[in-house]
Amino acid sequence: MFAVVSPEIAQRPIRLLPDQLISQIAAGEVVERPASALKELLENALDAGAAAIDVKLESGGVKTIRVADDGGGICHDELRYALVRHATSKIASLDDLENVASLGFRGEALASIASVSRLTLTSRFTGSDNAFALGGTESQPRPAALAQGTVVEVEELFGSVPARRKFLKSEATEFAHCAEVVRRIALSRPDVGFTLTHNGRVTLHLKNESRAQRIAHVLGDEFAAAARVVEVAAGPEGAQLTLAGLIGNPAEAKLTRDAQYFFVNGRFVRDKVLQHAVRAAYADVLHGDRQPSYALFLTLPPSGVDVNVHPAKTEVRFRDSGPVHQYVMRAVRAALSGSAAETPIPDAARTLGAQGLQAGDASRMASTNDFRPVPLFNSASLSQSPGQSPAQAPGQPQDVSRYYAQFAAAGGVQRVMEAPAASYAPAPLPQGDLPLGHALAQLHGIYILAQNQAGLVLVDMHAAHERILYESFKQQLDSQRDLQRIGTQALLIPVTFNAERIEVATAEDYADALGALGFEIAPLSDTSLVVRAVPALLADADAKVLARDVLRELQDVGSGEVLTRHRDELLSTMACHAAVRANRRLSLPEMDALLRQMEETERSGQCNHGRPTWYQFALSDLDKLFMRGR
Repeated sequence: MFAVVSPEIAQRPIRLLPDQLISQIAAGEVVERPASALKELLENALDAGAAAIDVKLESGGVKTIRVADDGGGICHDELRYALVRHATSKIASLDDLENVASLGFRGEALASIASVSRLTLTSRFTGSDNAFALGGTESQPRPAALAQGTVVEVEELFGSVPARRKFLKSEATEFAHCAEVVRRIALSRPDVGFTLTHNGRVTLHLKNESRAQRIAHVLGDEFAAAARVVEVAAGPEGAQLTLAGLIGNPAEAKLTRDAQYFFVNGRFVRDKVLQHAVRAAYADVLHGDRQPSYALFLTLPPSGVDVNVHPAKTEVRFRDSGPVHQYVMRAVRAALSGSAAETPIPDAARTLGAQGLQAGDASRMASTNDFRPVPLFNSASLSQSPGQSPAQAPGQPQDVSRYYAQFAAAGGVQRVMEAPAASYAPAPLPQGDLPLGHALAQLHGIYILAQNQAGLVLVDMHAAHERILYESFKQQLDSQRDLQRIGTQALLIPVTFNAERIEVATAEDYADALGALGFEIAPLSDTSLVVRAVPALLADADAKVLARDVLRELQDVGSGEVLTRHRDELLSTMACHAAVRANRRLSLPEMDALLRQMEETERSGQCNHGRPTWYQFALSDLDKLFMRGR
C-alpha cells in the first residue's frame, strides 16, 4: 500500500528551512534521549583533558543534566562558537577527519542539545582570571563564577519538542540508560575519576585507578576474579595493533549481553565484526545461547578505522576488517586456551550461591608448570559396554589397566601397559603439584571425586574426556601436512547400511572432505552405503551411527568452503561419540590419568558444548556445611 501525498503538500514551493528547525532535525540523530546528551557532554569533558568529572541528574536526566569537569576550559573569544553547529576545535581538514583521535569531532552536539533544551555553558580557560557563561539563546558570553574547567547544565530536555518528549520512558528507565553511559565512559578512562548523583543521591563514585581495578568496580569483583587476561600486540611501532582487557570465564556466561564492552581507540562501539570475532573465539566453550562477558580495548592507528559512520559515533568501519577480525578472534581464543592447571577455578560455592555458600580462601589454585606428560585415553579404552572395566579384556585379569599413548605423527595409537590397579592408592594428602589432585572414587558412574589442596574436586568424566579428544583431534589434524588428514583405521569388516538418497549424494559430493576427516564412505547403490574406514581414534565406535551423524552435519554445512570453517563442529561430533559414557566404571589409575590430561589440555574447563567439566569445593565451604569450628 502506498502513502498518498496531499495536493497541498505536493504544490508547496522549495524553500530554505530556518536554522532553529534545522538544528532540531539534526538533534534527532544526536540526542535520542537524556543518555545520548550525557554521552556527548562526557566525551567533550574527556577531550578537554579532565581528570575528574561530576555528573548530577534529576528525573532521569529529563529535568536536569549537569556535567562539571576540571579540564582546560574554553577561552572567552571561542566560547561564543561553542553552541554553533559544525564549529569545532577537533578537526580542520579531511586529513584530520581521517586521522581523528578525539572522541568528539563533528561540532554539532552542543548545538543540537541547545536546540531541544535550556542549555547553559560556563567555562574558565586555564590561566584565565575570569570565567564566562553562555546560554543557548545568547550571542555573547557574560562573566560568571567558576574556579576551574567547564560546567554544562541542560534543563528540560525536549521541553521545546513535546512530540519527542512523550516518547521517553519512565524516570527509572532513563536514569538506567544514563548510568550505563557513565559506566562505559568510566571503563574507557580509568585514569579519570567519576561521580554520578541522581536526585541528590550519589550512586557511583570512582577514583583514578588502574584498568583492572576499574573493570572490577564496574563489572564486579566476581567477574574480575574469574576473568582471563587478554594482552597482545602486533605490528611495527607507530602502526601497532593492540588488544587488552579481561574476558569472562565461560562457565559464568550469562543469558544477556549486558556485560559486553568493546572499545576502539578509547571509544565504546557496537561493531558486528568485533562481536562476531569474540563470539567465534568462544564458539566451543559456551553452552547454548549464553553470552560471554568482556571488557576489551582495541588500539590501532586512527587511519585504520573510520569513526565518521553515524552521528552517535557508536559505529565504526575498519579499513581492512578481515585481519582485525582474525586478530581479535585469535587473541581471545588464546586467552581461553589455558588448561585446568592454568585457569581460574570454577568455584562451586559461587555457582551455588543460592545455597548460602561463599567462596573459601582458596579461590584459585597455585599455578605450576612442572607437569609430566601422561598418556591420552583412546576411545578403545573408554567405550566398552557398561559394567566391563576398560582395563579388562577377555582372558585378562581384572587388575590390569591399559592406556593409550598420544597420537603418532601418522595418527596411529600405541597401547601402553601400566602398573596393576591393585597396587595403586591415592596419596592421602595431596601435595600441591597437581591442581586437580588425586582421584578418590566414581559417583553413580558419572562423576569423578578427587581431592586436592583446596578441598574436593568434582569432574564430569564424559564432558572432560570429550574435550580431551576434541582438542587432540584438532591438534592431529593441524599437524598433518597431507591435506590435513586425520589418521585412518580400516575396518576389518566393512559396515553396510541402508541410507537415504540424500545421504548417498552427500557421501559422493563430500568424499574428499570425509577423507580429510578420516572416513572412507562409499555408495553401494542409490539407497545403501558402506563404511570401510573411520578415524583411528574412533575405531571402536558404532561406524553406522557415526557415519550418519557426520553425513547429516555435512548436509547442514553445505559447500566445501563452509565445511572447512565448520571443521571443529564435525570434530566435536566425533569426540562426543568417542568419549566415555555414563555408567562406565573406571579404575583409579584411569581416573587419575583423566585428571592429568585435563591439566594439560587446552580449554579443559568446558566440554565441546560449553558445559563445565569440573568444579572446586573449597575445604572451608565443606566445613561450613557441617558447622565445623562453631
